[in-house]
Amino acid sequence: MMQAQIQGLLAGGAGGRVEREERRRGGAEVAKPQIFDGTLVKLGGFIAACKLYIRMRLRGESVEGQVQWILSYMQGGTADIWKENVMEELEAGEVEYEMVEEFLTSLKKEFGRGEEESVKAAELRKLEQEGRTMEEFVQEFKRVARGSGYERRPLVEKFKRGMNGAIRRKLMEAENQPGSIVQWFP
Repeated sequence: MMQAQIQGLLAGGAGGRVEREERRRGGAEVAKPQIFDGTLVKLGGFIAACKLYIRMRLRGESVEGQVQWILSYMQGGTADIWKENVMEELEAGEVEYEMVEEFLTSLKKEFGRGEEESVKAAELRKLEQEGRTMEEFVQEFKRVARGSGYERRPLVEKFKRGMNGAIRRKLMEAENQPGSIVQWFP
């Protein structure tokens, strides 16, 4: 009897329904976020991965369901303590989110601790192209530059300092050097 129930769950349980539903919808595969432990450097990537997954797979889910899904990826470190507090507040009706973005904003405020700009600025100062292609370096630079507080000429200077020497020399020899990073990489 128990064996039959287990086989039934394996054959047509929730995982099977989800797989069949995704195949039926013809949906693209979407990566789930990595486990978030409250570490500041992982915050931006975690939030971006959650937003993408929700847009592509959980759009029809209730806000409460989306929030609970995000909470399920918060494990370890300070994230566990914060998750427990939020779950208690939700269960007690002390807090309610009308949109998942409200929850993500509170997540960012809690774990960003107002230090995101200084962390991004420090990361930007250390960023170097090294063995990456220029396209890879540009994408990484854009990610780190966003929220660093650097703009215009200082941002261009940080970009130039991070480039490989040979490329930087060719750029310095160019007649018309752009005054902002947007002019280089719109």
